[in-house]
Amino acid sequence: MLPSFDLNLYDDLDPAPRLLMGPGPIDADPRVLRAMSVPLLGQFDPQFRRFMAETQTLLRRVFQTENEATLLIDGTARSAIEAAMVSLIEPGDVVLVASFGRFGQLKAEIAARVGADVRVVECPWGSVFDTATIEAALIEHRPSLLAVCHGDTSTTMAQPLAEIARLARDHNALLLVDATATLGGMDLAVDALGIDVCTAGLQKCLAGPPGIAPITLSPVAVERIRARRHVEAGIRTASDLPANGKRITSNYFDLAMILDYWSDRALNHHTEATSMLYAARECARILVKDGLGAAIARHALAGHAMASGLAAMGLALYGDQANKMPNVTGVHIPAGIDGDGVRQAMLDHYGIEIGTSFGPLHGKIWRLGTMGYNARRGAVMTTLAALEACLVAAGAKVPQGAGTSAALGVFQRAGSGR
Repeated sequence: MLPSFDLNLYDDLDPAPRLLMGPGPIDADPRVLRAMSVPLLGQFDPQFRRFMAETQTLLRRVFQTENEATLLIDGTARSAIEAAMVSLIEPGDVVLVASFGRFGQLKAEIAARVGADVRVVECPWGSVFDTATIEAALIEHRPSLLAVCHGDTSTTMAQPLAEIARLARDHNALLLVDATATLGGMDLAVDALGIDVCTAGLQKCLAGPPGIAPITLSPVAVERIRARRHVEAGIRTASDLPANGKRITSNYFDLAMILDYWSDRALNHHTEATSMLYAARECARILVKDGLGAAIARHALAGHAMASGLAAMGLALYGDQANKMPNVTGVHIPAGIDGDGVRQAMLDHYGIEIGTSFGPLHGKIWRLGTMGYNARRGAVMTTLAALEACLVAAGAKVPQGAGTSAALGVFQRAGSGR
């Protein structure tokens, strides 16, 4: 018999307000939250299929691509990475991962789990790859797939991609780019660069919640995936002959079947995450309406203001500043200061969340994000003021008002009213 249960134990969901200024997730744009509240529709309702097609059209603008295979994977950002890898990689395929932080390590982990012969090339955290290192690794390992982050939030570094993309083409490797933390906040022209697979998430520069993952696939990538197409029993017809390639080992992340689901044929695969698709559509709609160039400039401005404010407070910025992500700033925790204690004070007293990092950087740096809806003057200024107060309370010597003054100067010189 179940124990008695007090229905008064739990209240309605009513979380305390937060300003999410870490490396993600960030506060969703209110327009996105409103879009998520509209009525649900069946996955084959003509209205819903139209919304799916509209989302694809909008996402092509966001990715700067003409790829027909531009769609969504139901799951957080890593679901799109896993879907791409499990659908493209057959056991034994050589995959080269260029890792310059925690999320390079993640791609090596996923590739190994799907049976790849994984080779990893690394550079020190806080730096990015030079062309020669990548070229030497491609020559040595001759991979079928090269995987790299565009921006790795664990180190706050952004990898230049133009030469890497050229090298991947020259060495007959598909290029997979993880743009989880940069799509919508940095220039990423998928077609112009020649990227074969690009994945992202909503919860950073796209100003949405985590839970669905945009992906775009080049025709070459689609061809390789379709070579492994096997339609499920119960929905296949006599014309759905199995392809010659090995069946994709994941059902849920089988991109061949997901492509069929998103096609005009609408071949049943999963039940689409309706409210999350609404969110993705609204994220993309806002970005396209405001202008991709304007959004990129807004992220650059807010990031510059945050970095300038932190430096003016006497804090040392982390990593190679020439290759810093504009939307996430790493800063060394001052000697003698309890980094986690300051983070907790920011949350407890001001409702502001900032991040620490992983592995060798945990407890050594803070990471402050200026992304999506929070890439704006008010969020930056409020965060800097609260951080100054918490540092002073923790015993640090911080020049009074220096951080907010420096950031304000950046915004004023740019003529930003936002």
